[in-house]
Amino acid sequence: MPAKYEMTIGGRQIPATNYRETRNPADGSLVGLCPVATADHLEQALETARQAFGRWRHSTHSQRKAACEAVAKVLGEHSRELAALVTCEQGKPLKGLGSEFELAGAAGWATYTASMDVPDRTLEATASKRVTLTHLPVGVVASITPWNWPLLIAVWHMLPALRTGNTVVIKPSPHTPLSTLRMVELIAEVLPPGVLNVLSGDDHLGDLLTQHPAVAKVVFTGSIETGRRVMRNAASTLKRLTLELGGNDPGIILPGTDPAGIAESLFWGAFINSGQTCAALKRLYVHDDMYEATCGALASYARSVIVGNGMDSATQLGPLTTERQLQRVSELVEDAKRDGARVIAGGTAPGGPGYFFPVTLVGDAENGQRLVDEEQFGPALPIIRYTRIEDAVRWANETDYGLAASVWGTDRNRLAEVAEQLEAGTVYINKHAEVAPNIPFGGIKSSGLGVEFGVEGLQAYTTLKVVNAAT
Repeated sequence: MPAKYEMTIGGRQIPATNYRETRNPADGSLVGLCPVATADHLEQALETARQAFGRWRHSTHSQRKAACEAVAKVLGEHSRELAALVTCEQGKPLKGLGSEFELAGAAGWATYTASMDVPDRTLEATASKRVTLTHLPVGVVASITPWNWPLLIAVWHMLPALRTGNTVVIKPSPHTPLSTLRMVELIAEVLPPGVLNVLSGDDHLGDLLTQHPAVAKVVFTGSIETGRRVMRNAASTLKRLTLELGGNDPGIILPGTDPAGIAESLFWGAFINSGQTCAALKRLYVHDDMYEATCGALASYARSVIVGNGMDSATQLGPLTTERQLQRVSELVEDAKRDGARVIAGGTAPGGPGYFFPVTLVGDAENGQRLVDEEQFGPALPIIRYTRIEDAVRWANETDYGLAASVWGTDRNRLAEVAEQLEAGTVYINKHAEVAPNIPFGGIKSSGLGVEFGVEGLQAYTTLKVVNAAT
């Protein structure tokens, strides 16, 4: 019998009437059965979280810190089980920059979040007046997570909420629900009942959650299209929002850069998690003088990378997570071919079981082609030639996306000048796609609203209260 997973509400396992199969994207094998929540389950979870908030909001700094540390301990103790489950339902490799890496990041993020705080401040203290500023929890937080980094992003959502005194109802992607269901089941054992709850089900559950008047804040990671839908749903009750949305992140290589010296960093900046990362490098602009050398260096490195089933210890890149994503990447690459682009490596899905697409480099690409203009979210990198740096910067910025960007080179002054001109929430120099719990991260334009991480990200889970007293 396949493993059956359950929802967690109020610290208890809650069964469903209906269950849905979750299958491995590498070979189609059955991973487990996922409960399909109903509107009644949603009401139960929100009421439980609301009642728990009445108690948790009054918890002390030390109690919240200890709770986050306990979560980090649970993640560490169960990392092997959870990492294997992530690989089986999402596809990423167990080793390398895969599921074990994801679980280590989740535990590290929880530990760092435990150490953070947003203390009260005295804004003014005189003989006639004392003004203080307090950060208070907002209430019940609805977390909606994507399928690409299911547990790491769940921790990014949950831990700051808990650390600041909120309670959480989390809904994982219907494509990768099992690892989140199991993680919350484990974590709930070390938290007060009702502080953290998890539901799984169809997309309509997200609509119910983001419209519900009991929810004070929504934190969502996913596509721009769905982010706009979340924003519309939240508008009627003026919910607070943190939206980390799509990215079509450009990288610019300046003249005089050694292609062989940066090929490995470029490759993993683009292809980590098979390109299924919002902040991955998705468009590469290369100067004429080094264009062919850069294409050759990347192709050479790509040939050394092993693509396969994530449970094989040799695998470095796994399949795409969904059939829909495989079809999209294939379509975008074929579209570029018809427009005259040149496939340097990969380019065609191998067929057979699994949603595999080879590491693909597309040369002679241009702005205006769909592979360049749209977020492919897969292992296909268009490489665009430029002559004038002004053109490269303009092309990089001619988009509604604004999550991340990077510039590569050796001249520090020139690197700083180009970085200043790039329109993105984060601009990297000689690296790409690095995130850290102490560094705020968020997009501009259509790539998001608000920030995560750092003190700024923690404050986003609070509301301000000023007490202005005569003395």
